Formats: sequence, C-alpha cells, structure tokens
Amino acid sequence: MLLAQITDLHITPPGTLAYGQVDTAACLARAIDALNALDPRPDAVLITGDLVDAGGLDEYRHLRTLLDRLAMPWHPMAGNHDARDNLRAVFGDRLPLADPAGFIHYAFDVAEVRVIALDTLDPGHGSGRLCPARLAWLEAQLDACPERPVLIGMHHPPFACGIDFMDEIRLAPDDSRALDALLRRHANVERIVCGHVHRAISVRFGGTLAWCAPSTAHQVALQLKPGAPEAFVMEPPDFGLHLWRKETGLVTHCMSVDQGGGPQPF
Repeated sequence: MLLAQITDLHITPPGTLAYGQVDTAACLARAIDALNALDPRPDAVLITGDLVDAGGLDEYRHLRTLLDRLAMPWHPMAGNHDARDNLRAVFGDRLPLADPAGFIHYAFDVAEVRVIALDTLDPGHGSGRLCPARLAWLEAQLDACPERPVLIGMHHPPFACGIDFMDEIRLAPDDSRALDALLRRHANVERIVCGHVHRAISVRFGGTLAWCAPSTAHQVALQLKPGAPEAFVMEPPDFGLHLWRKETGLVTHCMSVDQGGGPQPF
C-alpha cells in the first residue's frame, strides 16, 4: 500500500497570490505532476487540510479544477483556513453524508490499511479542537477495526514542535491529552499524519508516531528561538509517501516536488 499525503495547499482565487507573493496554484500543479509521474503510483492521496486560503467558494472551485488532474483517488480534509459549508458545496461527491454535528470526518480503506480522517477545525480560530463528540466518533472507528493497521489523518498536530507562533495554534492541549490516552488503548494505530506547520516533523505521541508533512507551497520558517516572529520561507515544496508492507509496517518518506534533474545513475 502506498498512500501519498499533500497538505496546506492554500489555494487563492484565480489570478491571485497567497500573501501577495506565493503562486500556490502553480505549486500544487507541479506537485500533482510529480505524483502522477511516480512509479509505482500511489493508491490514493490524503489531503490534510488548509485546502484553500480563505474558505471562499471561488477558491474551492479553482482547487477542484487542479485536483481533478490527479490520476488516483483523493480524499480532502478540513484545516483551519477551510469553511465546511463551502468545502462540502464543491467537494460533496468526495465526502460522506453530513455528520449530525456538521463535522467532516470519515474513514476509508487503502488496501490493508484503514485511514481515519479527523476534523479538527474550530471555526473562527487558528487552533484546533477534538471535542468529546469527535473523540467518541474516533474511538468507535478504532473499536471497529482492532486487527487492522490504522493511519489517522488530522490537520492540527497534537504536540508542540518548538516554533512558538505555530504552537499557539496547535490542537488544544486538553484535547491532545485526551487523544493521547485514547490512542494508547489502540496499539494498531501505525501513524498520525498532520499538516498545519508546513514542515516535516516527527515525534512519539499516544504510543505511536506522529508526523507533520511539509506544504506543497511555502514552508513555515524554522525559528526555534522563543518569541520569534511569524514568517514563511520558500524552501522546496514536498509531500509525504506512506508505504505499508506487512513485514515492515508503515514507513514514511518525504519527497521533494523538484527532483533537481534526477534521478541520475550513480
């Protein structure tokens, strides 16, 4: 099983740039070209939130024209820059029927692996939440597949990474502690994959491994000095590749969109 992960696309209306500088649509187009060219080709693509920059219908429609070029199944999730109603209006065919509480969470299978997509959006806030209702839904999903390897996707990381301005808008600490306790009761969770921080970051969490994928566009500046200002950098766009084999479990790779003229023989 090979699952690709792209995140933090931040698509803006056609003809505009994110922050007046970043052509996020062109960046995503290059990432899609790279994904389509992979051999072996991923079985599916998980998109872990911040699909667009401001939650507008025109942004989602623009994004849809780009994602429809993907040559494999793809599954969108909500991030803090997204708006559930507009996301559902344009991507309703890619999403399950509405949850009674309006959350966009669902599960699907990619070969042997069960993928659970969590909704951590807290409208009006940059930070994320996993309220008791969402945690109960997750526990029910995990209870239903105790013997299968599970990958959990969520936009907001449930841990602090040391970049202060991003840690201020991570998953709420109380919710992170509740998630940690829940996951420790389910040893078959192979990985938690996140977005939000626009960097490749890994840490132990909940008795398993949590990993953040870089953005397909701009990256958050790696500033570990306390109180450093908010900033982004134009480091190369990247995406994640999660490879499952029974004999090795889940192995996560980070791949650059730009291969620099390679691969070249040694």
